Amino acid sequence: MNKLELQKTANEIRKGIVTAVHSAKAGHPGGSLSATEVFTYLYFEEMNIDPKDPKKPDRDRFVLSKGHTAPGLYSTLAHRGYFPVEDLTTLRKLGSYLQGHPSMQYIPGVDMSSGSLGQGISAACGMALSAKLSNESYRVYTLLGDGEIQEGQVWEAAMFAGARKLDNLVVIVDNNGLQIDGRIEDVCSPYPIDKKFEAFNFHVINVADGNDFDQLKAAFDEARATKGMPTAIIMKTVKGKDVSFMENNVAWHGTAPNDEQYAIAMADLEKVGEALCQK
Repeated sequence: MNKLELQKTANEIRKGIVTAVHSAKAGHPGGSLSATEVFTYLYFEEMNIDPKDPKKPDRDRFVLSKGHTAPGLYSTLAHRGYFPVEDLTTLRKLGSYLQGHPSMQYIPGVDMSSGSLGQGISAACGMALSAKLSNESYRVYTLLGDGEIQEGQVWEAAMFAGARKLDNLVVIVDNNGLQIDGRIEDVCSPYPIDKKFEAFNFHVINVADGNDFDQLKAAFDEARATKGMPTAIIMKTVKGKDVSFMENNVAWHGTAPNDEQYAIAMADLEKVGEALCQK
């Protein structure tokens, strides 16, 4: 895909996120919208995957460590062809396979059940080590929230990954600056994030704008070329990206839009789509 196609795909994925959360009357739109570009880049450009064969042995693995942003992952998987886009409206509903957090038992394309913050990166380390021990070529990607990295287990996993030189592991931190209780530096500052990962023997890439596909491509290309150590990509993003009233507003960490707000949000995204069509 070229950059414009990726941008258009990301916009459709955002519509899916907002639609799913509105339909569920619950969920986490803010951090799903901030990570939309990285979801899009991973599933449409970076990873070796096949929606027709979700369990193919040599596939790259993805672990959504910040599992509450499941609407972002689900919308991406649906638009990539793992299951029907129409099913997004069943999010969190009784009997739906699209639960509030990702479940590997029920959802095609989900490699690890997640949601207990801090644990996903440990599972990703296990997958990466397994590939090394088995001489397999697949790579492992995991997405963490910047609030999530306040969890101690994250740093135990980072120490392990650095010690084992897991150069097939890419840890991505969605640094949108906000968590459920407010600004991350006010709750329990994890800064400087890059220096912490460097201390655990990671190759660190700082991305000034994690909502920009050119910058993401450069970062993932650099990660792929890095040998002998794991990579951490720290990307600055906008929480609630492209929805006017959600951007940089902590209230939208875990709140669903009502009907009126949903109409405004979809109109915002339609405008973004129209602008892209004129490029």
